[in-house]
Amino acid sequence: MAIKDSIYKLRSEAHLSQAKFAAICSVSSQSVQKWESGASEPTLDKLILIARRFGVSLDALVLDRGGRSIETIIAGGKLRPHYEHLHNWELYSASLREEFRQCTDEGLDVSAYADVFEAVSRMPVGEAREDMADVLFRLVQGAPVRPDFPYEEPSTLDGIRRLSHPVTLTGSRPDDETFFRKVYGAWVGRVAGCVAGKSVEGMRTNELVPFLKMTNNYPMHRYIRRADFTDEDVAGFSYDLTITPYPDRFDGVTPPDDDTNYTVMASELIERYGRDFTPADVAHLWLDSQKKDAYCTAERVAFCNFVRGYEPPASAIYKNPFREWIGAQIRADYFGYINPGNPSLAAEMAFRDASISHVKNGIYGEMFVAAMLAAAAVSDDMHEIIAAGLGEIPATSRLHKAVSGIVSLYDGGAPREEAFRRIHTMYDEYTNDGWCHTIPNAMIVVACLLYGGENFGRSIGMAVETGFDTDCNGATVGSILGMKNTIAVIGEEWRAPLCDTLRTDIHGVPVVSLTEMARRTLRHAK
Repeated sequence: MAIKDSIYKLRSEAHLSQAKFAAICSVSSQSVQKWESGASEPTLDKLILIARRFGVSLDALVLDRGGRSIETIIAGGKLRPHYEHLHNWELYSASLREEFRQCTDEGLDVSAYADVFEAVSRMPVGEAREDMADVLFRLVQGAPVRPDFPYEEPSTLDGIRRLSHPVTLTGSRPDDETFFRKVYGAWVGRVAGCVAGKSVEGMRTNELVPFLKMTNNYPMHRYIRRADFTDEDVAGFSYDLTITPYPDRFDGVTPPDDDTNYTVMASELIERYGRDFTPADVAHLWLDSQKKDAYCTAERVAFCNFVRGYEPPASAIYKNPFREWIGAQIRADYFGYINPGNPSLAAEMAFRDASISHVKNGIYGEMFVAAMLAAAAVSDDMHEIIAAGLGEIPATSRLHKAVSGIVSLYDGGAPREEAFRRIHTMYDEYTNDGWCHTIPNAMIVVACLLYGGENFGRSIGMAVETGFDTDCNGATVGSILGMKNTIAVIGEEWRAPLCDTLRTDIHGVPVVSLTEMARRTLRHAK
């Protein structure tokens, strides 16, 4: 434990404010703030004073070693985690509002408990709130589906297959040279689309659109560059644009991101376990491949559940309010890459992956994208590609209805603005669950594939400027267009900053060549 954490622990356990702790140490409150933030450390004389005042050894204070700490904990009679040190994604009680919204979306009859969810959400962080959240979780597990809920949304492969209607593709697998150009296009397209949206990920459109206009990049048609603006230009935005990565500042290697980590990890999955991998294999690979902090929302919950011994599919369910968010949808691509012309098998592999962390529409999102990519490897018709994706998910699902609605708008001649207005009306980008849910982001992907006219730059730009999960949607749109139309459609202005290389957060795989990843993909597709 760092010194800053030891000081915070001593002060909080003594129920002292920073001001009172500062008075004991004969320093200012600002000094204590700096100690606890890690901006500075106490001098040796202050460390000795703190150790004597609180009855701990210097070892216990500086290195978190020593007998007193353990003896005190044992004497207390109950072991408790430091809830305030855990990320909100690891505290079920911190996301009870998202849980209530998720239950409502799934059609669970929990309306009578709305006030309880809200009241517990407002409790201070700590054991009492977690205990109350446990009760609410048990309530959710037993909640019935409302009799008026119009959707049927299973989370098992057999149930999904029963309600889906696969399409027969008209094309066939191309020759190896053409297929390589498609796969390489998909890899580069995914990374380029991710980079296009990464610097503004989380920025809502009330600031995103004015920012793009300020930098002469609206409609968005190129990467966002750090050279486009000064610190003073963006000082008025609540979103901090000065700390995010920009392609004109890359050091020759594209930085890691979860949207690209998962594509590389899926390749590692096939390399290690083969095409017949199981959900348990995916879970074991996750535990071996990345540190906890590399996982977000549903993936973070699932990772922690693996550590606690929850195997798939329980790992997707236990205290997981993010179970229909976008996390699985961004993990789909490789399963489409290695199953050209076989959307059903691509979707089945995607199911095996998604079921470790998601349910219902969270699973469908990954199956939908994987199937589209498998179809894009052999089809020249964007409508057929989208239909192939829809054909692998339940026709009775919210995702199927929402995406079909976008297709109908396009086919009916509705302008682009109407399609994106529908998405923003159905889902609120200013809420966490609205911004990060599978369905609105899948709708954005499909709208960009249709309204972008298959122009690579315009399509991924549209995916970013629309808001919601900008890097996820840019990556998926870029991947599908790269697969369908080959690397030839991706201009040098998008390719050159990537330098054909990508960093990852995967243990033992610090940097990969996109060309080599494409070659490996062909081998896995044999």
